[in-house]
Amino acid sequence: MTDIQKFKPKTVYVTYIAAPPEKVWQALTSAEFTRQYFFGRSVEIEQKVGGSFILRLPDGRIDVEGKVMECDPPCRLSVTWRVMWIEAMRKLPECLVTYQIDALGDAVRLTMSESHQWDVPDDILAGGRMGWPLILSSLKSLLETGRPIVVKMEPPKEMLEAVQRETGGASKWSGSA
Repeated sequence: MTDIQKFKPKTVYVTYIAAPPEKVWQALTSAEFTRQYFFGRSVEIEQKVGGSFILRLPDGRIDVEGKVMECDPPCRLSVTWRVMWIEAMRKLPECLVTYQIDALGDAVRLTMSESHQWDVPDDILAGGRMGWPLILSSLKSLLETGRPIVVKMEPPKEMLEAVQRETGGASKWSGSA
């Protein structure tokens, strides 16, 4: 199994959400919720260490696949994360995405970290650095107002070019974000 101690955070976002920890957990682990705030993607997760983690595109193709590394509902979830929908990204080492949910009275502090076990170029990190703030803001909006934020996004050109350089593969991506 993957040694999560080898992963070092490269991207960390903190947001505060006026919702109980159980509701935030449900939003992170339920396809019903993820479809609304995560660009139409639906999560499939076996909520146990070693369980599978899949994020599906609206058309059913696999966007991200991985394994559950930590599962402590409703406080902490860590999953390995390998992007599958961009062909060249399949060749990159997996990363680790961790959600830490800390109860703060009538709200929570949600800390999301994207950790890597290699020296990832900033232009490859650009995709997550563009997407995560919108995803987490949309999650917050959905839980607080009942409405997600809707913005159409595509992978940054510099990220696709960097992935192609790193992997020597095609940077073609299929589908829309």
